[in-house]
Amino acid sequence: MVSFSASDALMRDVTDVLEHNILPFWEELKDHEGGFFGRIDGDGALHEDAPRGAVLNARILWTYSALYRRFRRKEHLILAVHAKDYFVGHFLDHKYGGVYWSLDSEGRRLVDKAQLYAQGFGIYALAEFYAATGDDDALKAAVNIYHIVEHHFADPVNGGYVEALGRDFEPLEDMRLSEHDVNCRKTMNSHLHLLEGYATLYKVWPDPILRDRVAALLELLETRIMNPATGHLELYFDSDWTVVDGGVSYGHDIETSWLALECAMAVRDFGTVERTRAMSRRLYAAGLEGLQPDGSLIYEVHPDGTVDTDRHWWVQAESVIGNLWAWKYLSVPEGYGRAVRAWEYISRNIIDREGGEWWWKCDAEGVPDRVSDKAGEWKCPYHDVRMCLQVLGMFD
Repeated sequence: MVSFSASDALMRDVTDVLEHNILPFWEELKDHEGGFFGRIDGDGALHEDAPRGAVLNARILWTYSALYRRFRRKEHLILAVHAKDYFVGHFLDHKYGGVYWSLDSEGRRLVDKAQLYAQGFGIYALAEFYAATGDDDALKAAVNIYHIVEHHFADPVNGGYVEALGRDFEPLEDMRLSEHDVNCRKTMNSHLHLLEGYATLYKVWPDPILRDRVAALLELLETRIMNPATGHLELYFDSDWTVVDGGVSYGHDIETSWLALECAMAVRDFGTVERTRAMSRRLYAAGLEGLQPDGSLIYEVHPDGTVDTDRHWWVQAESVIGNLWAWKYLSVPEGYGRAVRAWEYISRNIIDREGGEWWWKCDAEGVPDRVSDKAGEWKCPYHDVRMCLQVLGMFD
């Protein structure tokens, strides 16, 4: 049992960090001429001329939409609308359809490849905005991206979806999500976040075919993406789902352990939920292999067996959520204590109490990385804000 005083203390701490550390920082990224600036470096300097990425802007749109849906505060709505107007006006390809990967600082098309990951986050953000506001144009845009994905990215032979295509949806040689990723036809990461986008869209647009796609993505996670022997997620694949060795990502294991179950709950089918719950238990146990005595979760194991022991901000945030979900939905009583310890680690080592927001990572000794971006293409108000909202929603 968890006492009311213990849960109240956790909620107070999380609320304080959300309102006084995270959100004031991201408000500074707003460009009053439209959209949001693309980068704040590790020293806190704003780079107004930095490129603007689809992932950052979609996650900002999701963040303020989710905040408004939770708290109904005018300031969140204003920023959500600001984000939606820019995303729809600049990141949507009004000739071919889908979402551009990046723009320059003036809002002009920079990298126009159609990355599956960006399509998934576009759907996710626009569907959340519709859930918060009832804006029919946002729903229409989300549904249009969904149809683009199903028409151009779906693999009718082997199942799943191709990682990236050209702007005109012709094949690409280089399909990598980032320079750190393997160049391959399919990835765990893009399928996971497409699932998240599809499930969020289904909640507001309960189309039966979309429901089938959510169920199919959950089945792929269980039968193709999760390693049946280890419980870890495989990260990279050829077209026929032959595994391309990518090592182990503890953060993705524990993130998927709760996120897949949340997506399964969205389709409201008992059998789907129970099958996913069994998979979630395996993923959760696999993710905990990276748990450290100080309550943190290390980053990953490389294909050559070397271990990256850094503590990345997003991995710690997902550890809090994954442990809370294990406590509440997977019958793991130790999950709550692990979540609290993960939060205490974040509070001591990851949160920048002076400059706002969270450091990208810290090392095994707790020394923060002051070089990597505080905001940028991959450093977004998504994992930390989502963690805060999950914690607050857990005890409603």
